[in-house]
Amino acid sequence: MEVWLNSNSTPSHDGVDFHFTEKDSEASIFTKEGFLYKGNSQIGAHVHINSDERQQYARSLAGTVDWIYLTFEDWSMIPIENVVAACDQTPTRIAAEIIEPLQAHGAGFALEIGVDALVCSEKELEAALIVKSLRSSTEEVRDERTNQGHDILSLSEVKITSIESGHTGDRVCIDMTSLLEVGEGMLIGSTARSLALIHGETIESTYVPKRPFRINAGSVEAYTMMADGSTKYLSELISGDKVMIVSKQGITRTCTIGRLKIETRPFILLRYSDEKHNQAHLLLQQAETVRVLDKNGAACSVTELGVGDVILAYNTNQTRHIGVSVSASSMER
Repeated sequence: MEVWLNSNSTPSHDGVDFHFTEKDSEASIFTKEGFLYKGNSQIGAHVHINSDERQQYARSLAGTVDWIYLTFEDWSMIPIENVVAACDQTPTRIAAEIIEPLQAHGAGFALEIGVDALVCSEKELEAALIVKSLRSSTEEVRDERTNQGHDILSLSEVKITSIESGHTGDRVCIDMTSLLEVGEGMLIGSTARSLALIHGETIESTYVPKRPFRINAGSVEAYTMMADGSTKYLSELISGDKVMIVSKQGITRTCTIGRLKIETRPFILLRYSDEKHNQAHLLLQQAETVRVLDKNGAACSVTELGVGDVILAYNTNQTRHIGVSVSASSMER
């Protein structure tokens, strides 16, 4: 997103992309007779919205011009949203005049898309630059999501060999800043070589509402897989960390931790083995809302599991040192 400073002078301001002037200038952007110019080049249209007819005219320009510059008789979010909607998925970009600092955020994030340029005076400049920075961060996250989430992990079937009391201990709930889908979860385990897929709280329960941003991950000593493929103990996680979310098909994406909640709870100790009879285990809270995924990819409560049941896990031959895979040997029990 750009910031155009409405000023006939040209003082230097970090973050200002162009100066918007009321007269012709080769170095500035200006309007003339309903058109928008940058220097000697016509780059779009100027639409002053003072009626529904003018709003409809602005919308009709979507896809036909490079820029639509919106000014208002009575500043309002609704025309901005309507023009943003019309121009979405077209090459036409939108510049909108703001006359109060509070309007910067509204225009900058209209329909979660926002205009492409804020045109402001010195009074609104600070607010406009803050929104520009926020938009830059949001677009980086959006680009990350677009470029990620297509890596696939090979999940394996492991068989539960024992279900025991895990006594009580400190349990970690992980709350994301994104919503989880049914069939998604995090890889959790007490050994780095085998991490079970723990399902998010995306399923309704009889006694508690679903929490589609949460994973009840297990005990503080367990490992989890981070977005970059390293591991961390649950006790080491902090807000802002990026973790790997995995679907039942093994498709991965990144989510950011919003907060962690650690409480003393009773545990179930699940022991299991893979097809090569390698042993692993994990400790999960003894609660109906804590679920793993069975061999068919269906979510199953840990309180309903039995010896011989098969669940999904991610198995490797890797040893970890400070969360990083190394070629050294080790034994974990």
